[in-house]
Amino acid sequence: MHIHILGICGTFMGGLAALAREAGHKVTGCDAGVYPPMSDQLRALGIDLIEGFGADQLALGADVWVVGNVVSRARLADGTPRYPLMEAILDRGLPYTNGPQWLSEQVLQGRHVMAVAGTHGKTTTTSMLAWILEHAGLHPGFLVGGVPTNFGISARLGEGKCFVIEADEYDTAFFDKRSKFVHYRPRTAVLNNLEFDHADIFDDLAAIERQFHHLVRTVPATGRVVVNGLEESLARVLNLGCWSEVRSFGAAVSDFSAQGEPDNFDVLERGKTVARVEWELGGVHNQLNALAAIAAAQHVGVAPDASARALREFRNVKRRMEVRGVVDGITVYDDFAHHPTAIRTTVDGLRRKIGSQRILAVFEPRSNTMKLGSMSAQLPWSLEQADLSFCHTGGLGWDAAQVLAPMGGRARVAATIDELVREVVQAARPGDHVLCMSNGGFGDIHAKLLRALGARQSAAA
Repeated sequence: MHIHILGICGTFMGGLAALAREAGHKVTGCDAGVYPPMSDQLRALGIDLIEGFGADQLALGADVWVVGNVVSRARLADGTPRYPLMEAILDRGLPYTNGPQWLSEQVLQGRHVMAVAGTHGKTTTTSMLAWILEHAGLHPGFLVGGVPTNFGISARLGEGKCFVIEADEYDTAFFDKRSKFVHYRPRTAVLNNLEFDHADIFDDLAAIERQFHHLVRTVPATGRVVVNGLEESLARVLNLGCWSEVRSFGAAVSDFSAQGEPDNFDVLERGKTVARVEWELGGVHNQLNALAAIAAAQHVGVAPDASARALREFRNVKRRMEVRGVVDGITVYDDFAHHPTAIRTTVDGLRRKIGSQRILAVFEPRSNTMKLGSMSAQLPWSLEQADLSFCHTGGLGWDAAQVLAPMGGRARVAATIDELVREVVQAARPGDHVLCMSNGGFGDIHAKLLRALGARQSAAA
């Protein structure tokens, strides 16, 4: 079968493309704004990528057209369609579907699906869970919204019964406004946390809670729901009804809790120590992610102590506190954080790791929620533990300088990437940690910073 994927370079659709290729299908795709690591992975798989959404792609003669949620019926200012290929598919009456539906029918059917949902930590927790199962010899399939370093790929079919999937609450497609995760029908569901996000899709937190309850409704009675016991929002979700076994984590009274520092802690099951995690990761958020993965893995027979041994070898995901380089004693990191809470927990994790050394937080409010300004007022709170903060303001409809004014001289704004690089390089000094945060390519700012810091060092020499 030949499938052509519209919006192939998104993390989810790129993973789907990899699975389809592994299953023996001919796979092509199109997108705009291609950037690594997904573009590199697709090209390495030999998948042909087409720039743009031109209607001439109908000549490919695909058997089915898989439509990503980036595609819409929107029109440009001159009245022409933004996605002419989609319009042509509709006009010709050609067979089309969405990514989650195709995945459900072609890959997940008959598997023990383990779905990891939540506002934050989905990618990391999904990667942890997949690695735990791999370490235990279960050879799982997986689809992760990133590239787990332990595997080097974002998706594979796997030989075992289990399939681990990052379960996103974002809508499925322009013709299916349900959350993606409603399609997956898991036997093990992880509800990692739940805050307001995706302001372009959901009116309020209650609307997202309703979608999470739709996910809970699909878990069978013999299944397990793993839930963060610290989240009031998730308590409300379960209070709407739950028909499966529930295991909580995080709170002192939860089924699974932790004692010790985030990089070296005991795992307690109902008050009894059952494992010890010693690993490279830091931050309370990663400690909670680990507890969630351990509780989920137990449902398929992996004991907590075996999970803890696997986590000692866990190497996180690309773009999660990934060190991109060190120049003149200045370390430059790349991280996917974009929601205010994720920014705060990321900065906190780095602060716990480096102590009193300076953190220069460099970020762009790029997600639809942040571009709308729905959570802009939380940014000073998010950046409390950073010594200096630098905000890229290009494309925003709100005044970042005004929002960050409570931070005084600790916050600076720049309208272009080049201006932002100059500001950071001027401020940076040996021993600093430059933490770049964005859910996009961020204009390749990491490489530009490293080059500029190198040029400064050479000039000084």
